[in-house]
Amino acid sequence: MAEISKTHTHTAYAYQRTGKKHGRLLEVGSGRIDPDRNIVHVVMNRQPLGGYSGYVQLVPHGVKPAPPQAQPERPDAGDEDAGDDHA
Repeated sequence: MAEISKTHTHTAYAYQRTGKKHGRLLEVGSGRIDPDRNIVHVVMNRQPLGGYSGYVQLVPHGVKPAPPQAQPERPDAGDEDAGDDHA
């Protein structure tokens, strides 16, 4: 088995909502991809306060992440009586 580099090769960005449909990506840590075991290792040394959606994106060091697209609202958000009865 080949020696696996443990140096972090990617920057981690977390999505923070700034409105109902808009947000921004904030740098929150770093990580690396282990292709032999199909695992991603991420160290987050900070998290966004408020509006943290849980979405994290890994981008190679030195590359800026693409601006996030507007996130669509859930189809039934705010309309609790609509839809099928899921009892």
